[in-house]
Amino acid sequence: MRKVITFVLLLLFMGQGQAFALRHRNDSTRYDGYEDCRFKPTQLIAPAVLVTLGGMGVKNAGFGRMNDKVREAMGYSFHGRRKTYADDYIQYLPIASVYGLSLLGAKAKHDYVDRTMVLAVSAATMATAVNVIKHTVREPRPDSGALNSFPSGHTATAFMGAEIVREEYGWGYGAAAYGVATFIGLMRLYNERHWTTDVLAGAGIGILSARVGYWLLPWTSRIFKRRKAGEDMAIGFSAFATGSGGAATVALQF
Repeated sequence: MRKVITFVLLLLFMGQGQAFALRHRNDSTRYDGYEDCRFKPTQLIAPAVLVTLGGMGVKNAGFGRMNDKVREAMGYSFHGRRKTYADDYIQYLPIASVYGLSLLGAKAKHDYVDRTMVLAVSAATMATAVNVIKHTVREPRPDSGALNSFPSGHTATAFMGAEIVREEYGWGYGAAAYGVATFIGLMRLYNERHWTTDVLAGAGIGILSARVGYWLLPWTSRIFKRRKAGEDMAIGFSAFATGSGGAATVALQF
């Protein structure tokens, strides 16, 4: 129970408080085998820039004009366009690749259990951040006016998966995953579901959420007992989507 409580508290205290906890070692928390998961300030640069740029677009006239110009440009470039729901499904492709690439023979940095821990924490962090901000900012969507445009959850999901792929398999596969994530962001603009600043912020939140999953891996990996040598393990992944959203699930049996 103590471990569970500690885990929940660590999830709640994100940002500087969490970074402080990761930088300061103590007798009960070790990085044995997880030195690559240490917090590095440089890991905050890309997500901070993206989230800042996206956040500056909320209720800002200058960025608002930029959003309008991008929307107009998309309209001129794709005159008579027909909206598609493909992005509701493709957003999960980077997440599926976290497992799929290793099944196809690619060498991952961490095993299935650790990858599942990273993905679970990252997804929980991302979903919490996106939904809290959506219901706090209440930015109207460009197509319907619904007050949940900022930030883009689809983009956050795709970039979270892309960052995990990059961390596990390197930039070779990571670049392809980031390409898919960028495509999702463009599709959200094409479908007029989001403004440009929504997509930028979503990308930053997705990347940061993936980093949170790795920063906490030395802790979360010890909440679950390691499977015994030779014991069978099963991994299951499923995703579904509707016109208004979607979800993905990962099941691990060991």
